[in-house]
Amino acid sequence: MRSKRKQAAARVGLPPGTLIGGDDRSAQARLWMTAYDETGVNERELSAVGDLFPLQPEPAVTWLDVRGAGAAVVEEIGCRFAIHPLVLEDILNTDHRSKLEDYDQYLFIVLKTVVLSGAGAAAGETFGVGQVSIILGKGYVITFQESDDDSFRPVRERIKNGKGRIRKAGADYLAYALIDTVVDHYFVLLEELDERIEALEAALDREPGPKVLEDIHKLKNELLHLRRSLWPLREVIGAIDRGDSGLFQDSTLVYMRDVYDHTVQVLETIETYRDILSGMLDIYLSITNNRLSEIMKFLTLISTVFIPLTFIAGVYGMNFEYMPELKWRWGYPAVLGLMALVGGWLVVYFRRKKWL
Repeated sequence: MRSKRKQAAARVGLPPGTLIGGDDRSAQARLWMTAYDETGVNERELSAVGDLFPLQPEPAVTWLDVRGAGAAVVEEIGCRFAIHPLVLEDILNTDHRSKLEDYDQYLFIVLKTVVLSGAGAAAGETFGVGQVSIILGKGYVITFQESDDDSFRPVRERIKNGKGRIRKAGADYLAYALIDTVVDHYFVLLEELDERIEALEAALDREPGPKVLEDIHKLKNELLHLRRSLWPLREVIGAIDRGDSGLFQDSTLVYMRDVYDHTVQVLETIETYRDILSGMLDIYLSITNNRLSEIMKFLTLISTVFIPLTFIAGVYGMNFEYMPELKWRWGYPAVLGLMALVGGWLVVYFRRKKWL
């Protein structure tokens, strides 16, 4: 977060399209090329962007996956594929919301990915949020991932094994498969969140304390963060589903509708989890208030029992000369017996009223 603030400060006053960020990581950028068609697959790691050219002729699909790219790599890719400078700037600026931009010759898609409790997640958090940028053109797809953690490995395996219709379809189907993989990762996260909620419910029933309250608030904030990251994704998939771009064929749009349904399902699940956590907060407050009420009730009853006893003790603690009971042989035991009788009667009365 601090590095993103530094990048934002560095961009102040610069002209649009200025590429800032990632120069120190340019040497670590990894380029993976996957070219395939129905007959076979050619996959290899590239040492430079120039090794990708010339592109495989149609009907082959070329997929360039860039991981941990710096400004130099992104700029070279932009020059070779004639990508607008504003798109290149958005690729390096990883604090964007999910969005879709149509540049006629290609589509620029920004997606937010989730990383379970790992390098992308802060200490004590269930998940971290990253950014994936996708450029879809005629016969090619370019993806930009923030780190070397390959979240698209399942798609790569499907291409290698030739499962499904991915090798028979075009670049638009590959873009669909990548978007679908991003959405599927949200379901994995929801399973993790569901387990955490069940654990919190058990802790709330067993021993509701300040630690449980802290965990509930933390998880609720994480769900809010997740909702903010996912909500724009529904708009992106909805825009693709409407078929506004000619880069997506009608046969692929059918699958995009399914992804849209999954996105809505994830959002509804998040809202359900937030309602559950709000209910848990209400339960915690109710338990705490009931416990406090029981304590105050007990202390009030004890005080009520001792009020008449204190009165009796106060009367016979007065230093008046003419108090005949003070000189009576059985005065002291009689007063103690009276106090015990009054106290016992109050206890019996409270029990009959079910106050004790």
